[in-house]
Amino acid sequence: MAFLTSMNVVGSGLTAQQLRLDVISENITNQNTTRTEGGDGPYRRKVVVFEAQEHQTPFEQALARARGETVSQGGVRVTEIVEDPSDFKLVYDPTNPDANEEGYVEMPNVDLIKEISDAMAASQAYSANVTAFNVLKQVTARGLEIGK
Repeated sequence: MAFLTSMNVVGSGLTAQQLRLDVISENITNQNTTRTEGGDGPYRRKVVVFEAQEHQTPFEQALARARGETVSQGGVRVTEIVEDPSDFKLVYDPTNPDANEEGYVEMPNVDLIKEISDAMAASQAYSANVTAFNVLKQVTARGLEIGK
């Protein structure tokens, strides 16, 4: 059934964008965290990496199942969450316990403006997926009315 494939594609987009919003929220929450649990310095910004999933025909799906591989119905998936390698910001605050010998504190590489714009983009993408799902739901309901 093709509409189930469409629902899976839209669902993958919703799931991916929700995870992206969760990571952005974590970045914003830790924008002032100068010390991590491992003691590796300040919090490092995280970024979600997406990958397009190819749509497999029913035969390709059966073959993948027989091989023990994952079955793809299209859409998007999160491949990994990576740390942003950009430099930390240095802020002069000699009273901070994490300050170095010159009085500078390494602050996270989180830019609030960048995070807010990323959150807006993720929110728009999420809303677009919700709209696509609602359209699909309406088309399915109208198709069911044909049999009445």
